Amino acid sequence: MLVITGPSGVGKGTLIQALRRHFPGLELSVSATTRPPRPSERDGREYHFLDPAEFERRASAGEFVEHAEYAGNRYGTLRSEVERAPDGLVLEIEVKGARQVRDALRDAVQVFIAPPSPEVLRERLLRRGTDQSDQIARRLAQAEEELRAKDEFEHVIENNDLERASAELVDLVATIWPTLKRGERT
Repeated sequence: MLVITGPSGVGKGTLIQALRRHFPGLELSVSATTRPPRPSERDGREYHFLDPAEFERRASAGEFVEHAEYAGNRYGTLRSEVERAPDGLVLEIEVKGARQVRDALRDAVQVFIAPPSPEVLRERLLRRGTDQSDQIARRLAQAEEELRAKDEFEHVIENNDLERASAELVDLVATIWPTLKRGERT
């Protein structure tokens, strides 16, 4: 299992897309969340959208490998997601969740994606245009805390140049999983 973590807006999803083009067998875990879907999102594709009561019921039943609150909403990785990908699984999760995975699944490889600066991160969040200003402020406040945690992670990739960061992530995965099949997705 590969855990990709870092602040919101740092480019985790973009780097994972590039990684999966090189390793088609890698599956992306679909996280659960209590946040409402954005206009282009579909349940089960980007997230499993759960109301707060259902999320709590599943958390209480032990159905999550990890779960945490982030920017006013809850997020988590369902155990069923972890069990469905025999060739390799990528989790895109926040730092609190990554810590829980580290405790629960010791062999998971964890990579922290860092922005070149907090200012660049702020610009990326504004540019993507998916959040209201109060949501961006919460994400930036959370990012400050998360950036202080980057030294906890064995692997840190600074996403200052997308091509370089992508190549670094691909090289890392090729090193840790030398038997993982490479190829380009069509």
